[in-house]
Amino acid sequence: MKSLFGKVVSTKGTNTAVVEVERIFRHRLYEKKMRRTKKYHVHDEVGVSVGNSVTFVPTRPFSKTKHWKIVNKGTTGSTKGMKRKEQGNLS
Repeated sequence: MKSLFGKVVSTKGTNTAVVEVERIFRHRLYEKKMRRTKKYHVHDEVGVSVGNSVTFVPTRPFSKTKHWKIVNKGTTGSTKGMKRKEQGNLS
C-alpha cells in the first residue's frame, strides 16, 4: 500500500484536511534538482491542525476529491535540519 508524507496546509472543511506533498527530482537533461508540490484532499478523523506533518494512504472514495485517509499524525514543524538522534526524541 502506497503511503505519502506531507504537511497540513488547511483544515477548513468538515473532516477534511488539505495536505501538501513535496517531491525533489533531477531534471533529465540539465540534471538540476527540481522541487514540485502537489495538494491532496485527505479524510481527517485524527483531528490535525495546520502545520502538522501527517502520513496518509489511499482508501475508498469519501467524496469527489477525497480518496486518501490520514493514518499517522506527526509533530508540528519540520525535522529537516535535525540529527537522527534528536528526531527520535520528538515523541
